[in-house]
Amino acid sequence: MNEKKIEGLWTHLHWLTVLAQHGSYTAAAQRLGVSKAAMSQRITELEHAAGVPLVQRTTRSVRLTEAGQQLVDSMREPFERIAQSFSSVRDLADEPAGLVRVTAPVALARQQLVPRIAEFVRTHPKVRLELDMSDRLSSLATEGFDLAIRHTAAPPDTHVAWPLCSTRSVLVASRDYLRRRGHPASPQDLAQHDCLHYPRAQDTPAWHFLPPEGRRKAQRQRVTVPVSGPFCANNSEALRDAALSGLGIALLPDFSAQAALQSGKLVDVLPDWQSVGTFSPHIYAIRPYASHVPRSVSAFVAWLRVVWAEGFQVRV
Repeated sequence: MNEKKIEGLWTHLHWLTVLAQHGSYTAAAQRLGVSKAAMSQRITELEHAAGVPLVQRTTRSVRLTEAGQQLVDSMREPFERIAQSFSSVRDLADEPAGLVRVTAPVALARQQLVPRIAEFVRTHPKVRLELDMSDRLSSLATEGFDLAIRHTAAPPDTHVAWPLCSTRSVLVASRDYLRRRGHPASPQDLAQHDCLHYPRAQDTPAWHFLPPEGRRKAQRQRVTVPVSGPFCANNSEALRDAALSGLGIALLPDFSAQAALQSGKLVDVLPDWQSVGTFSPHIYAIRPYASHVPRSVSAFVAWLRVVWAEGFQVRV
């Protein structure tokens, strides 16, 4: 194939890399802003030019053939360099611009990010934000996200992480529940209560606490309490709503409990004891390592660090 014909396939090659990232024609077409039919046509044309199948099609997904995977692997670094070069040129503009794709946990995004996002958009009108709200840990590199907001104690070493703020975990219950069942005086009392917990891998759910800070260091030994209750969920909003309904005592990150505590609908239980190990005490903005960070991404991170400077500490 002559050089002119190869040059005519640059777009086709890029679309193949996007298809490899998303694993379906529909998702890849949505990412590129084209029709599924156009996507399929380009890949077919590329296969005809290559003379070998590049994609294995099934009713539910697509997979690359060995030849297709080899082609995508060889193009990954050149396309990344092209994207970085274009971002560098675009950043010569007077203000940040372009699309920023962000993934964030559902509860954190709904309660603490979305209500404030208009401020950022008005300040940076040339930046477009695409927010994916999911508690699933997405692969930034393969799913095309520019940034992840993560509630984590240890950001991955392969990524760049900006600390955004600190958080704390709070133990909460409704006034109705506490009238019926009484106030626990210590973590050990929780074994006699209905506890609404976040399911983890261990067979027996347990909460961990450190005694009040006024005690001497030797006395501040971690207390572990096995817990059980009528309801568990892998979403802090669901646990909060169950606590509001009087189902039991819930352990929540402060950003989920903040509004209900401030309104008095929930009560802080064992406020002098520090919960440890269930939820991370830090929130980070994380992105894959790259030599160049687009100004739009830097601007969004800088804005997050300002609006969340004081964290989500509950004031009641």
